[in-house]
Amino acid sequence: MSLDIVLVNPSIKKEMFGKLGESLAGIEPPLWIGLLAAVLRERGFSVKIIDADAEGLGARETVDKIIEYNPISIGIGAIGANPSASSTPKMIGVRHVLFLLKEENITSKTILYGIHPSALAEQTLREEEADFVCRGEAFDPVSKLLEELKSQKKEVGLDIKGLCFLKDGKFVDQGWAEVVEDLDSLPFVAWDLLPMDKYRAHNWHCFGDIEHRSSYAIIYSSLGCPFHCHYCNIHALYSGKPGIRFRSPKRVVEEIDYLVENYQVRHMKILDELFVIDKERMFEICDLLIERNYNINFWVYARVDTVSEEILRKLKAAGVNWLCYGIEAGSVDVRQGVSKGRFDQTTARKVMKMTQDAGINILGNFMFGLPDDTLETMQETFQLAQEINCEYVNFYTTMAYPGSPLYKDAVEEGLALPGGWMGFSQFSPETLPLPTKYCTSEQVLSFRDNAFNEYYKNSRYLDMISEKFGQKIVDHINEMLKHKLKRNILSANLDKKS
Repeated sequence: MSLDIVLVNPSIKKEMFGKLGESLAGIEPPLWIGLLAAVLRERGFSVKIIDADAEGLGARETVDKIIEYNPISIGIGAIGANPSASSTPKMIGVRHVLFLLKEENITSKTILYGIHPSALAEQTLREEEADFVCRGEAFDPVSKLLEELKSQKKEVGLDIKGLCFLKDGKFVDQGWAEVVEDLDSLPFVAWDLLPMDKYRAHNWHCFGDIEHRSSYAIIYSSLGCPFHCHYCNIHALYSGKPGIRFRSPKRVVEEIDYLVENYQVRHMKILDELFVIDKERMFEICDLLIERNYNINFWVYARVDTVSEEILRKLKAAGVNWLCYGIEAGSVDVRQGVSKGRFDQTTARKVMKMTQDAGINILGNFMFGLPDDTLETMQETFQLAQEINCEYVNFYTTMAYPGSPLYKDAVEEGLALPGGWMGFSQFSPETLPLPTKYCTSEQVLSFRDNAFNEYYKNSRYLDMISEKFGQKIVDHINEMLKHKLKRNILSANLDKKS
């Protein structure tokens, strides 16, 4: 008896992270793949998951497992647990799997889903060996397609909202899939189909106990985002426009109960684009967690303009040890140029101190190379990061991710974009950030890499880390700095100078 569908999370860890992926980077459960599997199973379909990323499987091994399962259809996800940044580079892994499937003459229908295929549906179908692309949430389109495949209908996929394909060389666009409005109607993620012993938290998430980064899971309490930051492509995962939907606090905590009871989860990420947005609802979730006293090490996302001392105290009591703030830039003008918040540096400093005073560590996200950035404003951003002295920072270069308004602008203006999808990865040799109005791509990338090293070598930062987490974490950070990123455009520049 054939399997109805196998869902694949292709691996690009080596290409995307290099040696960083061996020990420093987290290994996160593919929540979207696990959720799709659960929905399909609930609707009566037989499902398997191949998490090649967690299992360390190359494309060849992945395809061998697919052949072993002999499925009617194959769903491949171009999406990670950090949706905005991890979809486009994932297309390299998707392509390798599709190429080998064709080489093996596999006749199973292939379906691609995730942010990148949703944003560039026609281009994806013309470039990749796939039968269908799903735009937006894949639950209903994939279910309906499976029904038609199992009924052996002569022509499948027609009139299924959210499903796109090529017919006689012409692109058939059936629009965006409907979003699920009632999130409580969705089952729990199919955790039993995932290799739960393989997942581990990010290194910084476990600074309090670096040797024990498992077991690790991801939960969501909402889907979508009501904001419209110019550089973000998250809306391509849903209906193509801003919006947010919530699970009930009871349902969220029931799934956490399940993860603790069945997998003894110790570290957890709340995936929401903005967990700290609805105070009353958030407090209800926190109170349920406080009652249980699970001692889970949580991290969640917040905005500078959504927190208060009362909220921070409640989060800490519930086990939130890390808050991730998207500060992005030190200059208000640069931030407003991409529709990101109206807070100023004084407010940012005040909120960061308030957070640390509440006993919560800060993961600060900063961006270099936003459209209005100059070398001076990037330095302003870096100085703000140093002044705040976050326990960990992510320094990103600005990428025009497909599906974002920034990508549309870059195409219309004829700006140089990466020649391949791996060039959209932050850590790969092929990385090519956008130039700004005043700086080249090389200047932006060079600034970012120098800033990263300077931040983590700073004595004020290391003294703070030593005081909070001990010498072992200082040693860990120093070891992290030994991993030098290869950057092709910077190497080429050096070659020209020499």
